[in-house]
Amino acid sequence: MRYAMAIDTLKCVGCSDCVVACQTENNVPIGYCRDWIVEVTDGTYPNLTLENRSERCCHCTNAPCVRCCPTGASHKTEEGVVLVTHSDCIGCAACITSCPYDARYTHPEGYVDKCTFCYHRLADGLLPACVSVCPTKCLYFGDLDNPESKISEVLKNRKWKLLIPEAGTEPKLYFLI
Repeated sequence: MRYAMAIDTLKCVGCSDCVVACQTENNVPIGYCRDWIVEVTDGTYPNLTLENRSERCCHCTNAPCVRCCPTGASHKTEEGVVLVTHSDCIGCAACITSCPYDARYTHPEGYVDKCTFCYHRLADGLLPACVSVCPTKCLYFGDLDNPESKISEVLKNRKWKLLIPEAGTEPKLYFLI
């Protein structure tokens, strides 16, 4: 089993419901976030295009944050979800520096925090909070090893891209284009 997420950039309206759901579900302090909205404008006037992207940790297969963690606090589950064990984190921020996606932050209590794909909800058979609340249903989540999963289907039938593929991290966050 390999968990992954896809964001349909043609359906995302940038409403930030995913951000609020994450903050509420995971008790993220005000002023911090585990996911965020990016708006990218491309082209020259009057031929402009706008892309909204809900971004978060990419849960990379080749995760530099896991490799550089001196205590093992940053680790991967057998399903490929990158987590931080808060009690083992010394707050050195080596993982923050190594992440090419700027997906981590130092929590006010001194440990590093990031998206977990709501791992606690997955154990109960629930989707990540962001996926559950999206009003346009632009977030897809599931098992890449299951060819019948929704995420496998959309990745098979749609064009997609990765952020910073040249980093070689093999991210598990896909953007449908």
